[in-house]
Amino acid sequence: MRNEEWLTSPCPIRSVLTRFGDSWSFLLLMTLGQEERMRFNALRRAVPEISQKMLAQTLRILACDGYVERTVVPVIPPQVEYSLTPLGHSLLVPLTNLANWAEKHRQQIVTSRQEQNAA
Repeated sequence: MRNEEWLTSPCPIRSVLTRFGDSWSFLLLMTLGQEERMRFNALRRAVPEISQKMLAQTLRILACDGYVERTVVPVIPPQVEYSLTPLGHSLLVPLTNLANWAEKHRQQIVTSRQEQNAA
């Protein structure tokens, strides 16, 4: 796809990247990538800044998109566990690379923002 086509047609790259540009999807996928499976409250403790409502909403979207699997464990009381699907696991390397790039260039980006805001 040529660059100008990305701007004028439905772009699969943009629709995928939009998911990871939100506040929580990236963090939740990376967190789930560190464990085989996690329960809701364990995820909430691992990402303490996220509200219960936003965690539930983001997990629902990630499951709908096929990155996360939601499993109800048949015990009393019922338990729900979340894990990455094979599709979700396939994202860990690119997401890790992006995280490493962001960390490497963070100060340069912060400095640029400060210079632009001062102008």
